[in-house]
Amino acid sequence: MGHREDLLEGAKRCLLEKGFARTTARDIVKESGTNLASIGYHYGSKDALLAQAYVALVEEMSDAFAGDANAGFSAAPGSLERFREVWSNIIATMREPGSLWRLSAEIAVMGDQLPEVRDHLAQAQREGSRGFVALMTGGREEDVPDDVVDTLGSFYTVLMTGLITLWTFDPKTAPDADQLTEGVRRFIEAADRT
Repeated sequence: MGHREDLLEGAKRCLLEKGFARTTARDIVKESGTNLASIGYHYGSKDALLAQAYVALVEEMSDAFAGDANAGFSAAPGSLERFREVWSNIIATMREPGSLWRLSAEIAVMGDQLPEVRDHLAQAQREGSRGFVALMTGGREEDVPDDVVDTLGSFYTVLMTGLITLWTFDPKTAPDADQLTEGVRRFIEAADRT
């Protein structure tokens, strides 16, 4: 690996160990075996590097959302059972010690303090919304139209953000996939009656 890749890997390890606010440029350099000047040269700033490292961590985690790649999903795309399977996989990642999702809560709170990071992550979040739709519907991300990203994808992203908050503050009472699915089912039933 070159310095750019070493920095990214070192920044990912620092984020998971220390979080965004407590990670210094010197921490990243020590973890990556590079030098301070290489952060500016390759990424422009420590914050830009940390933002890219965070996005890379989320992209790596998204593989867990789909479960075992060999098994895939058993439920039909777009079904409530598919909804339950996807959220079950996501929630399993939240149960892990040192969860990436605790870091997500920290970054969400810091958004106003780091406008360049916020802007970078906002674009990544939009693409994450597109990925949610593809997971739930069984389609390809590139085939999801922008209006669906802005509606259904945003719905899934809001649900994810709420889950991150609940699992960060009180994992004992945070909902599981069965509870979420039952909530959606009840919402659909109530909407159908009106």
